[in-house]
Amino acid sequence: MAHLTDDVLRFVRAVGPQPDDILEEMDEYAEREGFPHVGPEVGGFLRLVARIAGAQSIFEFGSGYGYSAYWFAEALPEDGEIVLTEVDEEELEMAREHLDTGGYDHLASYELGDALDTIERYDGPFDIVLIDHQKHRYVGAFEAVREKLTPGGVVIADNAMSADDVVVFEDLLAHVEGDDPQLNEGTRGIANYLDHVRAEPGFETQVLPFGEGIAVSQFEG
Repeated sequence: MAHLTDDVLRFVRAVGPQPDDILEEMDEYAEREGFPHVGPEVGGFLRLVARIAGAQSIFEFGSGYGYSAYWFAEALPEDGEIVLTEVDEEELEMAREHLDTGGYDHLASYELGDALDTIERYDGPFDIVLIDHQKHRYVGAFEAVREKLTPGGVVIADNAMSADDVVVFEDLLAHVEGDDPQLNEGTRGIANYLDHVRAEPGFETQVLPFGEGIAVSQFEG
């Protein structure tokens, strides 16, 4: 579900950073295969945040075939690091191929398995964390990294407004406006996450309607 009108979406994409040939191939793959990915408007925003933050270290909860990681990698310095996590071995291998082709393989660590298990092996600190895995585990991911963020670090959660039939925007809207609707598991997961981060001392959160919605929470340190 897009949350921008077609004209506004076209405008955002036209004035935003343009994907290179590899990202265009990845976009075409997502369109052809029906693979969920953040898309170029969110990708460009991720790269911008990484540059504004001067990010050196990034961790992803759920990397798919490497689309968001590729955008992030373009902003990292030569001694930076991005940790990709994925439970699907074939998708993780695709991510490795894409980053290698783009010249970013030396920045990446590829972790096959559950991201919540993987994060226990990393001390951080991380400048940026992307949460984009099972919605009912978003709060757990946030809690797993909150003590591993640099001051000023940013946690970005995808699907903060919708995710096909997994997250229902109308029900989520009713929840945040104070009603008590019946929520499916995915919508409940996002509702719990937004409630959690908005109430968290030391963090400031804003939701942007790019893609299927992204929640951006900065750690004030």
